[in-house]
Amino acid sequence: MIVGDFAKYRNTGTVGKIVDIMEEEKVSWALLDTTDLYYDMSALDPATEDDYKAATERDFGKRDQLQDLERLRQEMAEAAEKAQRITPSGAG
Repeated sequence: MIVGDFAKYRNTGTVGKIVDIMEEEKVSWALLDTTDLYYDMSALDPATEDDYKAATERDFGKRDQLQDLERLRQEMAEAAEKAQRITPSGAG
């Protein structure tokens, strides 16, 4: 495998495009773009572009959900802050 190839980490099924390769103490390591982690190349299998697209679409879906949750959290925090500024009034 070379830089630009798609690879799947056999232990977890992680799929990515190889963006860098380095050797350290007779072990070849490949950097996958989807995780920004190096994997022992002996534990990588070739993957297809379809595998890569499926994995990145799944990851983008998760990122979208996390962004939505963060936006809702922020909206709730702003609403709570506004509610604290309202002073109760009433007869009494």
